[in-house]
Amino acid sequence: MNKKRDKGKSHSTRPPRTGPPRWLKWSPEEVEALIVELAKKGYGPSMIGIILRDQYGIPLVKPILGKKITQVLEEHGLLPPIPEDLFNLMKRAVNLMRHLEEHPKDYHSKRGLMEIESKIRRLVKYYKRVGKLPPDWEYDPERAKLLVSSALQ
Repeated sequence: MNKKRDKGKSHSTRPPRTGPPRWLKWSPEEVEALIVELAKKGYGPSMIGIILRDQYGIPLVKPILGKKITQVLEEHGLLPPIPEDLFNLMKRAVNLMRHLEEHPKDYHSKRGLMEIESKIRRLVKYYKRVGKLPPDWEYDPERAKLLVSSALQ
């Protein structure tokens, strides 16, 4: 979402592969069971992907199952009500609001909070258009504090 930086290609690229790697010893059913088990433990979709990669040696879920981790969670009714990227931005905004309550003259952080909240609003508009959020859902900083504090417990 960074509109200022458009140069540079220094990043890794995934190998163009249509099917699962030959060396993979997990079946699609086992991978799906792992995803459901990790979600029930409270991990989010991105953390599930990292755990599958680092602890189980599963590089990517989509070539194995033919669907993404979020689609698997949605089928089993384990998808969080707010998309993960939006929730993480809300968590950052809540932490920054807490910081600004202690340090009200921190103008750089005030600017940062404005930028984070504008990212949240853009993302909310997108998720409403796609249908992942209800059309009447609104971002409210006070409600975000309650939501984040309840989710972290």
